[in-house]
Amino acid sequence: MSTPSIVAFVPMRHSSERVPGKNYRPFAGRPLYHHIVESLLGCPQISLVCIDTDSPTIMEDAAKVFPAVKVLIRPEHLRDGATPMNDVLLNSVAQIQADYYLQTHSTNPLLKSETISRAIDQFLSQTDYDSLFGVTRLQTRLYDANGQAMNHDPNVLLRTQDLPPVYEENSNLYIFTKKILEERRNRIGHQPMMFSIDREEAWDIDEEIDFRVAEFFYKERSIGGHK
Repeated sequence: MSTPSIVAFVPMRHSSERVPGKNYRPFAGRPLYHHIVESLLGCPQISLVCIDTDSPTIMEDAAKVFPAVKVLIRPEHLRDGATPMNDVLLNSVAQIQADYYLQTHSTNPLLKSETISRAIDQFLSQTDYDSLFGVTRLQTRLYDANGQAMNHDPNVLLRTQDLPPVYEENSNLYIFTKKILEERRNRIGHQPMMFSIDREEAWDIDEEIDFRVAEFFYKERSIGGHK
């Protein structure tokens, strides 16, 4: 049986509202997007890494630094910040053929090659799930907008470590097929596998404070020799 082909996508817009220019902003001395691209290139199961972007800055830099990476120029009608990610991915999978697609973000600079490879291996070694998405395990007391307890009984004060875990979709990692994406217009299929990633590694840069915290963790990890 032949090994399935896996293509990785990293979508990046030139402009970003909350953290201006974050995708190419220096992070621990290099443009932010370099870190996730290097992690993807370090995964032997991935046959091709693609950057989908409208950014001239990223296009020019990627051509010099990552010649093995394919750059897909995002068409004009998909460049608005309100455009759903699934529409961007539908455009990407129409251009590149593969058995499976893996998608992550430049805003996940702490995600390691070993973790991505482990997710791929776990997904490919089973037949019960049709897709995979990254999650972060939470054991904390949660309430809805009306102040109603969601995952605990307020009258029984369990220690947080004894609460039943809930899982947050962390946007770090998705594995799916073209069929799933086209049928559901979603990266998450009918029977998805949840893949747990440690909170520190799964840090997603959404706001300025996230950038600073993630950079701190990255530098601390680099000093410890665990890039």
